[in-house]
Amino acid sequence: MTKSPSLKAYAIGYLIFLYAPIALLPIFAFNDSRIIAFPLSGFTTNWFVEMWGDVQMWNALKNSLTIATTTAILSTTLGIFAARASTRYRFPAKGGIMGLIMLPLVLPEMIVAMSLLVVLLAVGVPLSIFTVILGHTLICTPFAVAILTSAFQSLDQSLEEAAYDLGESPASTFRLIILPLVMPGIISSLLICFTISLDEFIIAYFLAGADTVLSSYIYSQFRFPAKVPAMLALGTVLVLVSVVLLTIAEYFRRRGIAKTGGKDTGGFL
Repeated sequence: MTKSPSLKAYAIGYLIFLYAPIALLPIFAFNDSRIIAFPLSGFTTNWFVEMWGDVQMWNALKNSLTIATTTAILSTTLGIFAARASTRYRFPAKGGIMGLIMLPLVLPEMIVAMSLLVVLLAVGVPLSIFTVILGHTLICTPFAVAILTSAFQSLDQSLEEAAYDLGESPASTFRLIILPLVMPGIISSLLICFTISLDEFIIAYFLAGADTVLSSYIYSQFRFPAKVPAMLALGTVLVLVSVVLLTIAEYFRRRGIAKTGGKDTGGFL
């Protein structure tokens, strides 16, 4: 198959358009000026020092880490159950049920956030970190299911049957045979869900109530021009952390596929 020069140029232009704003983050984060514009004024690390001393930012970060960690654990746990059921068993309305589980992937987050807000207020649940965790778990579970379904599909079913023949119970087989084999996929799911929850803004903005999370805190600080350079420094750190976590997640995803002898059909990187 011959490669089209126009298609190649389009792909390059698209990638530049997509990643150029991210590339500008560290440039202005190290720029010695509170005005975000060219030409640059010089090199400085003062904005990182200012960011480091921001007490409100640390409180928001603590809340976000609590939410992201809890969301990752809950989403991955639910993902294990759903992926195991979809790859191992047949049951009525299987396609419809799995479709409903994956539906948040295609629904606009604004619609999901407003719907959750209306429902939670209607049943009398106060907005807090807990409600943000509920919303993030709803959003992250489909990602966990997608990752773990690939991991469970790569398993050799004969290993499970051999364990049954040797006298193991279904519970011990799952714990001793299946879980170790899909553990790279579980780690990948945890990291991906953690990253998505940490970066998510819309649901956190609607459901956090009086509690401040990192994404909404960053948004609020852009109203003050003097705070923008420090927020760019924080954004640079968050982008770096996200890239590292996604790289580790992709490593474990590929390791899991190789471990179970499956075929790599594409991943995050």
